[in-house]
Amino acid sequence: MRDTGARRVLIVDDSPAFTDALKRLLTAEGFVADVLHDSEGVIGAVAQFAPDVVLLDVDLPGASGFEVCRRLKRFEATRLIPVVLLTGLVGREHRLAGIEAGADDFLTKPFDSSELTARVRSLSRLKRYTDELESAESVIVSLALTVEARDAYTEGHCDRLSTYAVALGRAIGLSADDLWALRKGGLLHDVGKVGIPDAILLKQGRLTAEEYEIVKSHTVIGERLCSGLRSLASVRPIIRQHHERLNGTGYPDGLKGSEVSLLAQIIGVVDAFDAMTTDRPYRKSLGIERAFEELRGDVAKGAMDATLVERFIELAPGIFASTPPSAGWDAARVERAAELSPATA
Repeated sequence: MRDTGARRVLIVDDSPAFTDALKRLLTAEGFVADVLHDSEGVIGAVAQFAPDVVLLDVDLPGASGFEVCRRLKRFEATRLIPVVLLTGLVGREHRLAGIEAGADDFLTKPFDSSELTARVRSLSRLKRYTDELESAESVIVSLALTVEARDAYTEGHCDRLSTYAVALGRAIGLSADDLWALRKGGLLHDVGKVGIPDAILLKQGRLTAEEYEIVKSHTVIGERLCSGLRSLASVRPIIRQHHERLNGTGYPDGLKGSEVSLLAQIIGVVDAFDAMTTDRPYRKSLGIERAFEELRGDVAKGAMDATLVERFIELAPGIFASTPPSAGWDAARVERAAELSPATA
């Protein structure tokens, strides 16, 4: 198990003499240093040792340091670990290649030992700050899933929304950052319901006007809960606006048209669909085809964007093949969709 009090460095270089000298240097400075001599085991070593910094030689047996860096930066679990590329190459093209691979810093061999330890110390400190932010974000996500667990009727709702929203966002060509925000938004959109009393949230039958106003406040409560996390800055508009409608009939701010963020519109479409196709305390599922009709009705009223709704309906069979809604989706259509799903993923 990792010693959380020690700053940890993974050294990846094919020269045992070099790694031995570097390990002694870092150990003398109070770091815990682990060593690899090729590229093959880097991903596994990162998972095992959870380093604060990776010192990565560019010229490695097997995959180059550039390629290993790209792999580390590709995956969410490892992309925030600082990577320092070690190289004897000083050409501009090599630095550009490292930047494109996602490297956080460069050191040219031979390097000054004081400079190396100062850079490693600075990057490891940055990694600890990042870990603290990630921990806070994880608490918020756990809170959102706890809210979902309070109500048996909404089991799986957040996961389904994330899946639906990301599929729709990908289909309309959104960026990787927007897809990340949609995934988090699907998980966190209702986190503010932690502030809604169970007597109202789980009430059998229709809410009174006063109770409905209390429920509507979950959008504002949720945004406030996430306001201290810069990592969730792109998700906060989703949380606050996912019940807004283009014609101004939504809440909490009565926004109209382009005032409603595109990401919030996407979550709004898939949230409305999932609500209609699952049993709730106050009514039974409407069924999938009826839900489609209702979404198109909202388009006709100017409440939802026609392109988003129609694209979602087109994608629906492929999405439901892997993440079906609670209401019955015709088995034959699911089977046909499964054959198409790789193309729609």
